[in-house]
Amino acid sequence: MPPSFETLALTFDDKVATVYLNRPDKANAMNGAMWSELQTCFEWLDEESGVRAVILAGNGKHFCAGLDLAVFGELVSSSPDPARRAEQLRRNVLRLQTNLTAIEQCRVPVLAAIHNTCIGGGVDMTCCADMRYATQDAYFSVKEIDIGMTADVGTLQRLPRLIPDGVVRELAYTGRKMDAEEAQKLGFLNRLFDNREVMMREVTKIAHAIAAKSPLAIRGTKEMLLYSRDHSVADGLNYIATWNAGMMSQMDLKAGLDSQTNQAPGDYED
Repeated sequence: MPPSFETLALTFDDKVATVYLNRPDKANAMNGAMWSELQTCFEWLDEESGVRAVILAGNGKHFCAGLDLAVFGELVSSSPDPARRAEQLRRNVLRLQTNLTAIEQCRVPVLAAIHNTCIGGGVDMTCCADMRYATQDAYFSVKEIDIGMTADVGTLQRLPRLIPDGVVRELAYTGRKMDAEEAQKLGFLNRLFDNREVMMREVTKIAHAIAAKSPLAIRGTKEMLLYSRDHSVADGLNYIATWNAGMMSQMDLKAGLDSQTNQAPGDYED
């Protein structure tokens, strides 16, 4: 049985799970419970063999309004010693980073489906997804700069791997809005849709297409893409050789080869 949540809603459609941020009355602002529940949820999905793809979406009018400002009070220690307060704050920030990294480390692909508002922590969150899709009205903002802080849970580390460095710097220094059209042109978004209903329908189709593939092959592909992002080409080549030597499924490979052999010549694309 899946765990129960206070700030998330979890649904299943065959082998596809959908995780909804579920504080619609608060524009899905990320309170303390949501941070920890995101990690619990994605770690559970990582272990659940029946799940082969995950959609991350938001309930209500907004995808995510970022960090609930009440969380700041939970992060700061009441110790009179500045060093102890600083050490505790560092530990709390590292914990928040781990909460979101669980999305990235989930062994199945995560497809973010974003509508309307996606700011601050919402950007951190979507940077952890494998792919991002959005509605025409979506916009993104590295909002931390406007409240006098440096973004510290992943945007400044992951976003430069997704869009040009100069654009990241502009967004991070100014806090300006990046609309959905710009985000797609820069490669942050895979596709745009007219509205949330169409987006959810089409993203679900993509998730089911992924879920129909060999789960071990998908798992290995995600592992290699993440590893290669952070290592040299030589390291990545060595790792995939070792991975496939030990984890290539002969059963899945045979099924895949058989399906290709049975395909009529005219069915192949050029």
